[in-house]
Amino acid sequence: MTNLKMDPVPAPAKSSIIEPGGIEAIPASRRHGSPWQLYATWTAPNLEFATIFVGVIAVAFFGLGFWQAIAALVLGNLVGGLTQGVLSTWGPRDGLAQMVLSRTAFGYRGNILPAALNTLMAGIGWFAVNSVSGAFALTTLTGMPLVLSLFIIVVVEVGVAFVGHDIVQLFERYSTFILGAIFLIATITVFSHSNLGFVPEGGGFSFGGFTLAAGAAFGYAAGWNPYASDYSRYLPKNTSRRTIGLAAGLGNFVSCTVLMAAGAAAATIVGFDAGDPTDSFTASLPTIVRDLTLIAIAIGAIAANALNIYSGAMSFLAAGVKIPFALRRAIVALGFGVVGFFLAWSALADAGHAYENFLLVIAYWIAPWLGVVFVDRYLRRGTKIASLVSERARYRNPAGVAAFLIGLVLSIALFSNQAFYTGLLPTLFPAVGDLTAVVGLVVAAVAYYLLFSALKPALGTRFDDTTNTTSVAVGVDVADTVA
Repeated sequence: MTNLKMDPVPAPAKSSIIEPGGIEAIPASRRHGSPWQLYATWTAPNLEFATIFVGVIAVAFFGLGFWQAIAALVLGNLVGGLTQGVLSTWGPRDGLAQMVLSRTAFGYRGNILPAALNTLMAGIGWFAVNSVSGAFALTTLTGMPLVLSLFIIVVVEVGVAFVGHDIVQLFERYSTFILGAIFLIATITVFSHSNLGFVPEGGGFSFGGFTLAAGAAFGYAAGWNPYASDYSRYLPKNTSRRTIGLAAGLGNFVSCTVLMAAGAAAATIVGFDAGDPTDSFTASLPTIVRDLTLIAIAIGAIAANALNIYSGAMSFLAAGVKIPFALRRAIVALGFGVVGFFLAWSALADAGHAYENFLLVIAYWIAPWLGVVFVDRYLRRGTKIASLVSERARYRNPAGVAAFLIGLVLSIALFSNQAFYTGLLPTLFPAVGDLTAVVGLVVAAVAYYLLFSALKPALGTRFDDTTNTTSVAVGVDVADTVA
């Protein structure tokens, strides 16, 4: 085992080398990259059919007209993109993954709860959702059995995530250019066949439909929030925070909004079948554009799931799981791929409605988590956190877990509007739609502020007034003693 005082492990020489380690802090000697690479990082994974289908849902499932759907989608994406940008700025200072940073708000043991939730949602839930969309596209393109298409997609996804950070970033960068060009052509073509004045029969604007669509869009865009600093932690510490925030936030917002708008427009085309959305979306496209779009959908699923598996593994390790060898992150990624494959297989029969429910569930837990971590960051401004996030510190902060649960339970109990559970207010007043995410964020934020003031958890030491430097966190990963 490496001694704590030894020099950090050097960066891999090539992006094809499997990334060693797990969630340990990234020291200055291994920092590299440009902040604008984050624009590609958060654009490429949204260039997939799962993004398009959110727009389809807004019109076909929630009954909104096209422009009403656009307003809801823009609102949800704007909030999700804003939070993505802010969280991404947290990575370079300490070189830590997002769910490790979450330890200051929840404590070492308490952080197991959000880390475990993100492990399930990212490494398994999102993985299954995106694999299904890629498999449908590949089957439509080739005619091969759906399960075989799913297997092929999963193998490639796991391969990219298995290697690690540098190959993931490289894959996202080139995918952005290729997929962006294809989806732009497809979007323009879809709009040329759409009816932007379309209102579904018996539909039209409703506050309930608007909140459901905005919540679904937020759930998708903010689904990347718990990963944000995983991909900015390798940037040099002095990288412009404004540039990081703009690159990450705009990458998320623009890609989500354009493709969701394409989905909403497609749903207005005569004969669109929400039960077979992939075929319906590509039906109006010229043959060559159709085939390229189907290829892009399959590659987009891979781009999204490379991040989902990689960050799911980060969250798994942030929960304190001990896997004591150098390839632990890669092995965890492989395990997620196996589990995710079988979950995706089971969801093939009713993918549309399962996806609708999944999007809202994502927003349900991320919103109160955001409320807690944002307030925590505000209360800790000007302090170092290295001494709090170490496994050895055993730092406790019951305020975070309590506030998170208060926000989560109250918001779901009162405002949830799901197929499997409807809260008190939507039951009494169906027109209210789904305000769970908004309520969860606000309630958790207020509860944490009050509980933090009452319980007074440790803050960490102050920055040096002259150098404003931070110390490197040591012993963050329980299976690793390298800083």
